[in-house]
Amino acid sequence: MIQTQSAQPRRALVTGASSGIGAATAHRLTTDGWQVYALARRAEKLEHLAEQEGIIPIVCDVTDAEQVQQALAQVTAEGGIDTLINNAGGALGVEKVGDGRVEDWDWMYRTNVIGTLTMVQAFLPMLRAHGEGTVLNLTSTAGITAYEGGGGYNAAKFGQHALTGALRLEEAEHNIRVIEVLPGLVHTEEFAAKRLRGDAAAAEAVYRGVEKPLTAEDVAEVIAHAVNLPHHINLDQIVVRPVAQAAQHKLIRRG
Repeated sequence: MIQTQSAQPRRALVTGASSGIGAATAHRLTTDGWQVYALARRAEKLEHLAEQEGIIPIVCDVTDAEQVQQALAQVTAEGGIDTLINNAGGALGVEKVGDGRVEDWDWMYRTNVIGTLTMVQAFLPMLRAHGEGTVLNLTSTAGITAYEGGGGYNAAKFGQHALTGALRLEEAEHNIRVIEVLPGLVHTEEFAAKRLRGDAAAAEAVYRGVEKPLTAEDVAEVIAHAVNLPHHINLDQIVVRPVAQAAQHKLIRRG
């Protein structure tokens, strides 16, 4: 049986931690004894995390280099981290490429790609110095398979996927493992609603008839497993979908 690392308390930073997969990941890691820095843009959404022992909330927009440097300074002063989990991201719109809004594509690229890049560049020296650092990027199956109405999100997630692959090659010599988790259909309270511009009925229809879509807690369990493994074990890419989603284009709905 594989034993997890336990010599000393682990310390992680999770972006996009105010809700959904990010919040679930922060909660899940603390149950294993981790100390977690939970980063998010919305201060009011972080308040509930501050109530849980082991979680330190930090208000930070990952696309804002100055705010990221402030977060880095705080984390450094408090002892640093060994694991960076880039969860912040999102989708906006379902228009076809010919009808896509440039501002939506720009937001998705900045949030998913530039946000990840900004965090990685800020914390890489710390992870290298640690000697057994980990970067885990939460991408998407949208980053490996294109689909109609997903062009902007596909482009952003394909970009993040490529960034992750290059980072793994570049940082192996520094003993940094780079993990990519690629979820399929996940039912969270905000993702589809934001993508569909607040249309609650349309957002709920995304999941209608799907037996047991993944939850944020399901994905958090996968993330926790990957980062809790002994450091020499690198799960390069983990594609995780509900059984009902056999592929990006095949989703079983009943009823």
